[in-house]
Parts: sequence; C-alpha cells; structure tokens
Amino acid sequence: MRFADFLAAAHAVRDALSRAGLAANEPVHVRISNQPLDLAAYAGVWLAGGVVVPVHRSSPAGAVTHVAAKTRARFEWDRFLNVISNAPPPPRPILDGAALIVFTSGSSGMPKGAVLSHRAFIGKLEAIQSLLSFGERDRTLLVLNITFSFGIWVALLTLLNGGCLLPREKFAASGFLNDLEDERATRVAVVPTMMRSLILDVAAAELEAQGRRLAAAGALEKVLIGGETLGAGLGATLRALFRPAELIDIYGLTETSTCDFFLMAHEAERYAGCIGRPSPGVRFRIVDNDGNAVPQGELGELEISSPFLMSGYLDEPALTPIRDGWLATGDLAREREPGIVEVGGRKKELIYRGGHKVSPLEIEFACSAHPKVAATLAVGRADERLGERIHALVVPREEGLTASELRAFLATRLERYKIPDVFYFARELPAGRTGKADRGRFAAMLERNELRPVEEP
Repeated sequence: MRFADFLAAAHAVRDALSRAGLAANEPVHVRISNQPLDLAAYAGVWLAGGVVVPVHRSSPAGAVTHVAAKTRARFEWDRFLNVISNAPPPPRPILDGAALIVFTSGSSGMPKGAVLSHRAFIGKLEAIQSLLSFGERDRTLLVLNITFSFGIWVALLTLLNGGCLLPREKFAASGFLNDLEDERATRVAVVPTMMRSLILDVAAAELEAQGRRLAAAGALEKVLIGGETLGAGLGATLRALFRPAELIDIYGLTETSTCDFFLMAHEAERYAGCIGRPSPGVRFRIVDNDGNAVPQGELGELEISSPFLMSGYLDEPALTPIRDGWLATGDLAREREPGIVEVGGRKKELIYRGGHKVSPLEIEFACSAHPKVAATLAVGRADERLGERIHALVVPREEGLTASELRAFLATRLERYKIPDVFYFARELPAGRTGKADRGRFAAMLERNELRPVEEP
C-alpha cells in the first residue's frame, strides 16, 4: 500500500466517524488482524478526535463483551463502521487527550484498560527513536499483533520515519527466517516465545543453514526482542543465529507506554540476563515492601517514573499502581551495577515454599540452561505441609530427557528448596493472547488436571 492510499483510507475512517457524531475523546473499538487498513483505521480515529481501543478480530465474544462494558463505546470499526451501542458514553476526564486504551493481559484478574495520552505516547516514541533510529530505508517485518503495545510502536515508528512496513497476520516459525531473507527486512520485532518456537520447530541443521543465508543476504540490521524476560541462554543462542545483526533486548510495560529499559547489543554479553539501562526520560528505583530504597545488589520491587506513564486504568482508579509519580511494576529486580538492572521475577508470582520465597523466573532460567531443555514455566500450588509446592512445565529440546536427570542438574544450580517438586513435559508452553508464555494458563491447566506428572523411578 502506498502512503497516498493509506492516507485516503484514514480520511475515509475519519469522515465516517465524524458523520456518525463521534465526540472528542470518545473510545472507538478498532478490530484488527495486522492488515494495512487496520493501521489506517487507527490514524482515522485519531484524525476524528477519538481514542483507539485495539480489539483483535479473533478475540472470543466474552473478551469483546468485557472490553465493551469497560469502554462503553458506541462505535466499532471493522473495515466499515458499526454502531454497537446507542447510548453515548459518560464524560470521563481520564480520557481527555487520550490516544489509546490498551487492555492488559490480566494474568492476575480481568483485563484492565490502560489509558495512554497522546502526550505520553508521542513522548515515548521520540525517546525510542533516539535510541533505535528508524529511517526511510528500513523494511520492518511485523509479526507482533498491533493490539500489543510493542507491535503498535514498532509499526508507527517505521511508518512515521518513512520506512516500509511488512505486516503478517501471525508468526510462523517454519517460514520466519526465509521471510526475513526474501523481503530483505532490515528490522524485526519478536517476543522470546516466538524464538523458542523457532528453535524447537525448525531442525537444527536447517536453522543453521537459514541463518547463514540470512547473514549472506546482508539486509537484517536489528532484531528487537521484548514482552517477556529473555534470559542469558536464549539471548546467546539468538545472537549467534542472527549475527551480524544486533539483538536488542527491551523491557517495558503497557502502563509506561513501553520501552523503559534497553540492553543494547554492545553490552549484551557483559550484562547477560539484565534488562539494561533506562531509556531517555525514565527514572527507576528499587524498594522494599515499605517503599524504602534497598541497597544496590539487593532484590526489591522495581518502580518507574517518567513523563510517559499511563493516565490510569479506565474507571478503576483504585487499581492504578501509581503513587507520587512512581509506578509499581510488580517486578522484582536488583541493580547489578549503577544504572544496570536485572529482573528477578514477578513480586505477585513468588512461590512460598516451606517458609522460603522462591522466584519462578530463577527456576525457569536454571531449567532452561539444561542442554536438553528448550523452555520452562514454574508455578506454586497449595500444599498442606509446605504452603506451596513447585510445579514445573518443561519443553524438552530432544527425546530422552528424564525428570531425574533434570533434578540432578538443578541440584548443581539451585538451593534444594528451589528444585521443583513435580515436573510435566509438553511440546510447547501455554501462551496468552499476545503470544507470551503464560504462567496463569499453566496454573489453570493444573487446576483442570490437564497435565500428567512425569513419573520418576
């Protein structure tokens, strides 16, 4: 699609909404499946003075109903204008100047609508651009959904800087590297779960051959990865696969307009396992349960302050985790060196086993360091004696892995109380709607008795 066609499509959306009587700062649902016209619809809503609410076309009816109940939107754009309610939404000051309402994945409850203002989101785009320098010669392969903040900013920065966007409806591991080569893509953005699928689904010899062809083509310059913790082992594998392209690890939240920390390629080996340094305009602190700063090197909750924070959760001010300009991320972290942050798991996902607090991320990293393991998730389940027992879902890289072998391996890396009590093997990890590995879904599978523990001698 040429830019002139894109602009014409955006103007058509604007005109339809204006004729329908869209009010300033009124939410509009935009149904998307990564089609070029979907991004034009975003632009059209903004031109009309509305607020974009991304909703994927494949979203189940219950999820769409939940979003509609929260936004109270009258209009939905799905290639043409639909009226979904005749009642105008009430005035809500939180939507003044809003650009987006992005519903979070809701792993700890029902999804909440994070309201991002034009000022905050544009400011963060400028900060990202100062580090990543998108340009008119860029060709960006888009395999991330544009309901996902990560996907939205990658798409917008490509287009705003005159580049060519190559959207795909979904990620396909089998053809991914060939697609990068054939399209002569200069950039791509992914989440670690996608890359684990690539490594699992493509035979090692073929993966190596595709990587060599991609390097010989010489077009790919930057691989942006984020949305979940990368881990040192997967990071090293991907740097080798994509070399000489740069692998840039990004940490951020929807609530902060994303991209709060960058681990740039030149520091990746020195600070493996870290999320890197704060992006321009971002301040951080690491605090204990009472809100006091912890000494450097100690674990605490990561808090972020910047001009780019969300305005709040739509109609849920009590759940908005911002106090005195600081947003509590819910992530446990430590400052490894001044300005260098390492994330150690989710505060609310800590497993309490036998009086010990255990980070599931630490267990996952340790398991995934085994050469026969591709990926791992760990959760706690209630236990009468210990409080919680640790359950681990493991994706073997090859046949022959046993729970006993894995347990012996972990005994060299973890304290005894951190070694999982129960193992399960599966072909893949359960993923949420953004494609990220989801501990909540694993826990739900356990509650429904959908998994059989690995038997041990």
